[in-house]
Parts: sequence; C-alpha cells; structure tokens
Amino acid sequence: KQQMFIRSQTMISSLVLVTVLTIASIAPPVAALSAADVRAPSKGKLIVHNEQVPGLENGMDYVKLGGSDLTVSNICMGTMTFGEQNTQEEGVEQLVQAFDEYGINFLDTAEMYPVPTKPETQGATDATVAAFLKTRKRDDVIVATKVAGRSERINWLPRNKPDTFAEVDYESIVTSVDKSLERLGTDYIDLLQIHWPDRYTGGLFGQPDFTPSMYEQSPTPNDFEEQLKGLQKVVAEGKVRYVGVSNETPYGTMSFCQLAKSMPDLYPKIISTQNSYSLVCRKDFEAGLAEACYHEDVG
Repeated sequence: KQQMFIRSQTMISSLVLVTVLTIASIAPPVAALSAADVRAPSKGKLIVHNEQVPGLENGMDYVKLGGSDLTVSNICMGTMTFGEQNTQEEGVEQLVQAFDEYGINFLDTAEMYPVPTKPETQGATDATVAAFLKTRKRDDVIVATKVAGRSERINWLPRNKPDTFAEVDYESIVTSVDKSLERLGTDYIDLLQIHWPDRYTGGLFGQPDFTPSMYEQSPTPNDFEEQLKGLQKVVAEGKVRYVGVSNETPYGTMSFCQLAKSMPDLYPKIISTQNSYSLVCRKDFEAGLAEACYHEDVG
C-alpha cells in the first residue's frame, strides 16, 4: 500500500510539473520587473492621504474610487445584516465606532437589505443608516446603495406597481432611487450600483458557471442601454453622483464602459464594481475582471 501511495503521488507530481511546463511554454513572455516596478502602486489605488485614528496603529489610508472624485477610506463599512442581526441602536453604535475610531468614511447599503431578504424587514438597514446620518454632517459620509437585479422571487420592493418582480429597467431604477432617498433621509446618493446583473450570467450566488443553454432558457434581460438610460436619469437630476455595478462579469463591465465611452452624452460611466473577493474567492475577479477594471478605471 505504501509503495502504491508513493507511485500515485509521483504520478500526480509529474502531471503537475507537465501542466506547469505546458502553461509556461504557451504563455506570452513576461518582462523582468525592476525594483521601481514592484514598488509602483497601481493607478486608481494611489493613496490620497493617511489619517491617524485611535483604532489603527498606522492610521487609515484614503484613495480615489475608480475614475470618480470620491475620496474613500480603504475599508468600506458593510451593513448587509443591520436590522436582522442587531437593533437599530446597535447598528448606529457600530457605525459610529467604525467612523470615529477607525476612520471609515464610506458605507454600503441596498434597497433589499437586510439579508436574508424578506418583505417584513425590507428597508430596516436603511432606517439604521438614516439614524446614523443624523449624527453627523452629510458631506462627511460617502453613502453607497444598490438597486436590486432581476429576481423571479423578490416582488416586495417598492415599485410603482405592487407585486412587481425585481428587474433592472428604467422605471425600476428611477423608483428605487426615489424610495431609497426617502428611507435614508437624504437628498442625494454618492454611489448607486446595480446589485447583480439583470441577465443570467452563471456563477452567481453559488450557481453553476455560465452555459449557453441556460442563457437561452432564461428570461430576456433588459439591454445595457435601458439600464444606463435609467442611471443617467437619476444622475442628471442630481439624485445620484456616481454609478457602478456589483456581482458583474468582465463582459458586463466592458459593455457598460464601452457604451458610456462611445456615447458619453447619453450614458454615465460606471466607476466601481462590488464583487466577492477574498482569500477563498479570488478566481472571479483575478481571472479577467481585474484586467477590465484596470484599463477602464473601475474601482
């Protein structure tokens, strides 16, 4: 048994070595990096300034978000479960601590929060954020929120017609923003993102990866032009400063960017994407989306 195990491990090692050598033989050559190249920060991630704060030994760094003029803390405060796993008072206390002790100036909410999303608690997260905003100057807080993507399950979000299922069309975007402003108690949103794509993409929230057959069986999505038209409406009215996407793919990111680039008078440019990224979830961003975001200045 021991000999069989050693042989099997040797075969695996050989296969790995062959795979590595094969990839190396077909990959394009990479120029040698100088010390200056290694030290040079990526564009869009240049540190604007650093502030000393009570909770961090080295202070908090602040950077520009994508191609915008928003100067945000390197860490954004998420509120996904506020109103579900804590009370409003606890949520406000946690936000105060994040901002005052750790130098965070950037928070993220969404119209469907808290999760798990359900009609009984929808909007509770925004109520906590609204209570927090009353404790400080509005200009001191970068508020990001999201309009829900397409869902054949969620039909309780505030829309002009009751029981409307979530989708990303012109009317849904405009109505969502108006209702978000009411809940948040503010007259503008710094960053509005599409929470997830209106189309089937595969790989979303644990789904299997994309297949053409599944796309062809899925509901016809609203086109990118329709979505950008709604985003342009709320930007032009001064209700939203910047727009972005979330849980998006390289294809979707580039489609939004190229339309805005070719018709800047009609469509706003996306300046951010909010996708899963961690030590255990790297592939979706690093294997394509990182390149798109770099070249299109998407933060």
